[in-house]
Amino acid sequence: MSFEEIQHGRPYGISLSRPENRVPRWLAPTAAIAAPILSRYGLVVGFLVVWQVSTTLGWVNASVFPPLDQIVGALWKGIATGALVDDIAISLQRSGIAFLAAVAIGIPLGLFMGQIRAIEQALDPLLQFFRQTSALALYPVFILLLGLGEASKVFVIFWATLFPILLSTIGGVKEVDAKLIEMARTYGAGSLAIFRRVVLPASVPAIFVGLRLSATTALLLLIAAEMIGANKGIGFQVMNAQYNFQIPLMFAAILLLALMGLAANAALVLLQRKLCRWALPQ
Repeated sequence: MSFEEIQHGRPYGISLSRPENRVPRWLAPTAAIAAPILSRYGLVVGFLVVWQVSTTLGWVNASVFPPLDQIVGALWKGIATGALVDDIAISLQRSGIAFLAAVAIGIPLGLFMGQIRAIEQALDPLLQFFRQTSALALYPVFILLLGLGEASKVFVIFWATLFPILLSTIGGVKEVDAKLIEMARTYGAGSLAIFRRVVLPASVPAIFVGLRLSATTALLLLIAAEMIGANKGIGFQVMNAQYNFQIPLMFAAILLLALMGLAANAALVLLQRKLCRWALPQ
């Protein structure tokens, strides 16, 4: 009898290895779906469960923090009856116009300033001054200039979303490896070819960082703008529900804003993966 046979218990038909923890076959599909979700969003799920249990059992004041089923019910009722549909459309229109305008101005200007050092040095002090000025502090100025209509709301969102895109684009251009540019020049590439083939592709990851920050900023300023001077929109619904002590509806509007932010971030991440797969970790 060999030492290996004694170690593994083979002469007696005994297996000393640990039994495998196998999932029952009928639970395998559910486990395959739930395992990655719980591994990534386990804390979120746990937080929601604690919220529901604590409010249902009366551990916290349900009039201030209503149960999740009431919040989801208020959200479903608002969408099904159409009460929130118009607010969603108006909020998306305001933030969408401001965000697209910031993209249309911020990216070309950032590419231009990042490549021409003299322009950047001339405009950087003014840029830093306006960047440090809160958009909400300037909102009364925008109202005086543009009135209480849509223009002032869109412009304050545009003002806040412009700077993350602009600064990220400038930083992305300046961080392009100089050796790549020198190599392209060695092979006879002109300025336009270098910009199109080297500078622009290398700047795309930094540009998307600015886009994701600006998308979040757009929603934050949207809430503030609609709370101050609006009679429609999700931000208005948050304040209106709070004034009328419709707490489930208030939390439903807040949840809706969070879902909109997650959707915008997911869309930008998907677009980034499509446009610059080479810059993403394998």
